[in-house]
Amino acid sequence: MSNTTKDWDDLAGRVVVHVENYLAGLERCAGGEGGGKLIPLLLLEVSQVMLAGAQLGASPDVVLPGNWEPEVGEDPDLDAIRQGLAERLSAVDEYTEVFDPYKDAEETTPYRLSDDLVDVASDLIHGLRHYQKNRPLEALWWWQYSYLNHWGNHGGAALRALHAVVSGARLDVAEEVLVTT
Repeated sequence: MSNTTKDWDDLAGRVVVHVENYLAGLERCAGGEGGGKLIPLLLLEVSQVMLAGAQLGASPDVVLPGNWEPEVGEDPDLDAIRQGLAERLSAVDEYTEVFDPYKDAEETTPYRLSDDLVDVASDLIHGLRHYQKNRPLEALWWWQYSYLNHWGNHGGAALRALHAVVSGARLDVAEEVLVTT
């Protein structure tokens, strides 16, 4: 299946909406918005950006002309966001994950939600910078490549961890004490 420039532009337009929403939501959460709903909000943000990743994973390979990515310059420093998230997620920031359930089913890897969320953001920003320079094909190539190679794994791990916290909080209810007379 070959995609036309319009097909790629349409896909880039759909993905960029998820990217911008994720980045804005992550910044708000790192800045303290969300209060007691921080974890559910992050679950929603990660779920939505993973939908964009799934669209990229289901698409044919994006191939750049000349197989070359133009330079976009230095990536922004996201340490303030990472630190803000780490502070707000301190009770649940560290978790373990099976990195590759097909290759490493017995080995778990330590992760941090704050690192995962910012790793995803970093990869998304790199592609967004291409998009903002009116290079949607380069943006798609980067988003697709980095989804398959990096941010998809971190987003999936974060999604599972956030889901575990939300479902645990909602389903782990205290047992009722029955009083008989």
